Amino acid sequence: MNSQKLLTIILGIIGIISMVFLFIIINVGDEAISAGEASGSVDTFMYISYIILFATLAIVLFFVVKGLFTGNIKKTLMSVGAFVAIILISYILSSGTDLDLTAFNSKGLGITEAISKNVGAGLIAFYILGFLAIASMVYSGFNKISK
Repeated sequence: MNSQKLLTIILGIIGIISMVFLFIIINVGDEAISAGEASGSVDTFMYISYIILFATLAIVLFFVVKGLFTGNIKKTLMSVGAFVAIILISYILSSGTDLDLTAFNSKGLGITEAISKNVGAGLIAFYILGFLAIASMVYSGFNKISK
């Protein structure tokens, strides 16, 4: 069995398990979660999601480092540089003062302008990367049609 087929099976299993967890959390309900009645099950699912997140990050980092040493390092570094540039541009464009933080802080959340700026930068980066992804798909589709 090749690694691609094995990876597809593993991803399918993780997807099914995730759907089951989502269904369980949705069935618990917001009222039970906020009342603390279901905190054990929610905490368990949060820990499982953290484990899956860190495992995914470790696998991605492994293959990125592996790709750096086996592939074209110039293209890889240009891609990483473009990503860092998008993050920097997003951070520069984010103001952090575009909403009133008193409503959040009155609830004891401790939101500062720095946190607001980081969230805004993340949203702007998401919008830029989403636009670039859609534009590349449209460009690829037009190239396929024109050939």
